[in-house]
Amino acid sequence: MTFSYLDVAIKLALGLLSLVFVINVSGKGNLAPNSASDQVQNYVLGGIIGGVIYNPAITILQYTVILLIWTILVLTLKWLKTNSHFVKQMIDGSPTVLIKHGKLDVEACRSVGLSASDVALKLRGQGIYQLKLVKRAVLEQNGQLIVVQMGDENPKYPIITDGVIQLDVLDSIGRSEEWLLETLEKDGYSSLSDIFIAEYDKGLIRVVTY
Repeated sequence: MTFSYLDVAIKLALGLLSLVFVINVSGKGNLAPNSASDQVQNYVLGGIIGGVIYNPAITILQYTVILLIWTILVLTLKWLKTNSHFVKQMIDGSPTVLIKHGKLDVEACRSVGLSASDVALKLRGQGIYQLKLVKRAVLEQNGQLIVVQMGDENPKYPIITDGVIQLDVLDSIGRSEEWLLETLEKDGYSSLSDIFIAEYDKGLIRVVTY
């Protein structure tokens, strides 16, 4: 089959338009991946475009159908992650607490594939050289280590996200779930499912509802 530069140009243009469309519709996660699924979407698209545009056996129509299927899958996954906490946690996982009150959780480190030298390197990158100085260290889904040092009054994480109480965050500020529920009820928030995000700031709870 004869190689056609016109076919390649059309396929490239379709791939570019598909990428721009998905990014604009699903958000900017593909530009700065925050999870494994964001990265996989980029890899899959690269594989589709790279593996198809130079293959004359695959017609433009077939290529368009492939891109359409990929786009539908990406948008469906995005919708499921946005509307189902269970699906989001199953696909993206959740942050892993590595250090709590100066004590390193060795099993947690092993579960995410970090050695002692890896943890020490990440801590040194934030100017911390002793575990006892760390109140809480959490490894995010994108590999970033977030550290709360001893003496920090406010946590670096919200205490409620998508209607779910973050018990580890409450523990880091010495508060209980009962305290949180009572405080929210006093402020007029009786249902957790109505809360998009809630932050703890110097003894006050700042709430954003849906």
